Parts: sequence; structure tokens; C-alpha cells
Amino acid sequence: KSVGLLSGLPEVVTEAQSVHFDPHEILYLCTGSQGEGRAALGRIAGGSHRHVRLGEGDTVIFSSRMIPGNEVPILALYNQLAGRGVRIITDRDAHVHVSGHPCREELKSMYQWARPEIAVPVHGERRHILEHVKFAQEMQTPQSIAPRNGDMIRLAPGPVKVIDEVPSGRLYVDGKVILQAEDESIKDRRRLAADGVIAVSLAVGSKNQKIIAGPDIRVRGLNTSSEDEMELALDELVEAAEHAFGALNHADRADEEMSEAALVRAVRKAAEKIWRKRPFVEVTLLRV
Repeated sequence: KSVGLLSGLPEVVTEAQSVHFDPHEILYLCTGSQGEGRAALGRIAGGSHRHVRLGEGDTVIFSSRMIPGNEVPILALYNQLAGRGVRIITDRDAHVHVSGHPCREELKSMYQWARPEIAVPVHGERRHILEHVKFAQEMQTPQSIAPRNGDMIRLAPGPVKVIDEVPSGRLYVDGKVILQAEDESIKDRRRLAADGVIAVSLAVGSKNQKIIAGPDIRVRGLNTSSEDEMELALDELVEAAEHAFGALNHADRADEEMSEAALVRAVRKAAEKIWRKRPFVEVTLLRV
């Protein structure tokens, strides 16, 4: 609207202003068609939206299609709306689907309408972006660039250009800490979730370097079909730990790092034989 490309449309109001209209006078354009919990439609369906309330006599049109993998949250959203008495229309009920991915001819129309000075395509995989740049050049766009994630682009003055790189990627909020997606603690959690954890504790005499107590084995996230099988598995792990420590010479037993590494290798190898997994092994070696 600001550049004169859209005209003759009904007035667009904010969600706060919408409460002053009769329900039959308002059409809401909402995010959340794929069942995203914190999106507008999810909050409306759950009754937690600060302005919008839907109920008997209202209709929700899903102009989207169900993306494979999103079935559960989308169907839950449908049920929430239906529970409020809302009529639901999807692409299975009527010809209402509108793609968010324009085809080549639609892009051509957009370029002809807007006639941009610079094209900076950012959507899709690398091959899509490169193809879009080529298309923009075919549409006589004076400048175009194919950026990568994190590129800082100068639009003006001068020609469009990548001038720097900024940190990019997925971040996780872990309590009060913000972490990179590939942080070691995140990798550890994935491993713990997939393969479980084994804790090995033993006490060793500081003079003779012999086992005084233990090894005590605790297993989490690894199962057997019966308690008897678990007892046998624990016995195998204890035997592996004892044998690994006993095979070390006196100097290596006295070396904290060497002795713990030997125990980790032996217990993990035994666990892999039992469960076909490589669990996280944590060793606590107490010198007395």
C-alpha cells in the first residue's frame, strides 16, 4: 500500500481495534495454520489470546495444506476450535488453498509490478537462491546477490555487496543460559537420550593401588527384559571394570586420567556387547 501497489482493499485494522467491530464485519488473518502453539491461531483456539475470541457462529478457513509431520498439532488445533463451536473449512472441504511459494509466473508478475533495484533472495536451499538470482537478472533487475546465512549485505551506498559475516544458526534456551545448537552439553544430552548412562564408582587404596570397595555400577536409560537379565548385565559390567583396572600397571593405576579412561573403555565395550549401544560412562574413582 505504501508504494501504491495495493489499492481498493478494505481497511486494515489492528487486533486491538477489531474488538470495536461486529463479528460479521471482521476477517482475521492469522499465523499458526501448522499447529504452532504460540502462534495467533493456537492462542485463539486455546482461549489465551488477549483480543480475539471465537465461538458459535464463527468460521476458520485453513488456506494452508497439512505439512507432513505436523498432523498431530494440526488435528489438536482443529479439535480445540471445534470444541468452541467454530466451523472449520480446509482444502479438503473447498478450493481455499493458497500457496506460500509463488511459481515462476507469479514471481514474474511481482517483479513487473515492483520493479526492484536490488534482489536479495533468501528463501530455499542454495540451488533455489542461485536460480532466483538468475531469474532476477532475466527480469532486468539492476543488482542481485545470492547470500548465505550470516552474510551482512550492504545495499547502499555503492553496489550491493557482502561486507561482513555475523553469527548465525539455531540457539537453545537452557534455563537462564543461551547455547549454540552444537554446544557440547547439547550433544551430551542427545547421547544420554539415545544411549543411556552408566555410572561406575570404586574406592582404591592410595598406597597399594588396589580396589578396596566396588566397582559399584548404576545404569539409567538401559533396559533388559527381566530383573534377572539386568543382574547378569550388571555382573558383566562389574567384571569388565575389575579386569580393566587389574590389567593396569602400578603407575597407570596411580594416574587418575589413565585409570578412568581404561574403565570407561572397558565398561562401554561390555555395554555395547549387551545392549548394542554406546552409553555415556561416568567414572568416580575415590582414593583412600
